[in-house]
Amino acid sequence: MKTIRRLIYREVLVSIALVTAGFLALFYFFDLVDELQNLGRNNELGALGNIYQIRHALLYVTLLTPNHVYELLPISVLIGTIIVMARLAQNSEYTILRTSGLGPWRALRLLLALGAFFALLSFAVGDYLAPGSERAAQLLKARYLNKITIGQTGAWLKEKQASSNFVVNVKELSPDNQMRGLRIFEFSRQGSILSTIEAPVASFGSDSTWLLRQASRVEFDVPSGATSGSQKEARVRRATLEGYSWPTGITPEMVSVALLKPERMATVDLFHYIRHLDANGQSAQRYEIEFWKKVFYPLSCLVMVMLALPFAYLHFRSGGIAGYVFAGVMIGISFFLLNNVFGYIGNLRNWQPWLAAATPGLVYMAISLGAFGWLVLRH
Repeated sequence: MKTIRRLIYREVLVSIALVTAGFLALFYFFDLVDELQNLGRNNELGALGNIYQIRHALLYVTLLTPNHVYELLPISVLIGTIIVMARLAQNSEYTILRTSGLGPWRALRLLLALGAFFALLSFAVGDYLAPGSERAAQLLKARYLNKITIGQTGAWLKEKQASSNFVVNVKELSPDNQMRGLRIFEFSRQGSILSTIEAPVASFGSDSTWLLRQASRVEFDVPSGATSGSQKEARVRRATLEGYSWPTGITPEMVSVALLKPERMATVDLFHYIRHLDANGQSAQRYEIEFWKKVFYPLSCLVMVMLALPFAYLHFRSGGIAGYVFAGVMIGISFFLLNNVFGYIGNLRNWQPWLAAATPGLVYMAISLGAFGWLVLRH
């Protein structure tokens, strides 16, 4: 069994590596073509050294590679394992392995051990390598295109403090970790607006404060007991401050998390951000689904090797292996699409987050076990 294990593992690892390299080369080319439109641009300072050049585009695309590895690894595991299993079956090598003692359940355990290795690799890449690489790529691009932002309005955050509630809007984050286009809205416990603060630039202080520069503050002083028909009038006071220190528990990590796509975050960052949203009465459904997808996605490597094993029990004619490999590619793509679709549907239909994230894996696991049982136990 040691010799058989070494043979299968070597063949599968080489095949998965080649498939992954092929996919990465394709995505690298597409990403680079997409970045060509940004060549020659520079930041608002117009400095010659801040022009976005081809070497910056190449580095940016390279930094996106770990995230592509994380996304493509289950599909690569499926296709690479199918190629090996189908080739062994076509050359009658798998028949020889079966007569040497490689029974169905022993073969399943052998491949599941290999799938567990790729599950751990997927978790390590997705939780440690990909988020840091993605953040570095965004900062590199922001250095030359001058901002990190989402949409037209940026990120919105909410915080409850002792006497009032705050809603904060950060339009974009600069490469030097400064917030731009900052707006802070203060509300009373009853929902009445108390003040607004706007600042073009703000930075993170060292003692749980934000340091706002050139801040414009508007206070709304509504007299107690005032009604729409009374003679009491609200007073509005305006002030411009060169520097303003705003105490807050919103950390720089929360701002950067809000400005990045949730699927690009680490599992721990998602967990802390979900707790922050729950503590401030905000909907965390989208982030909870992404959290559970991050938990279950590495386990899909186990499902992929289970899907590939039945191909070893098929009988191939000469040249017929290509059709089965194509079927494996379609299965992998369908799993990737279904995983994304269930995330969107779960968010729209307000499903349990863990159920929306786990359903695609459970469906494909049932299919793989059914195919395995039909081919092995009945034939």
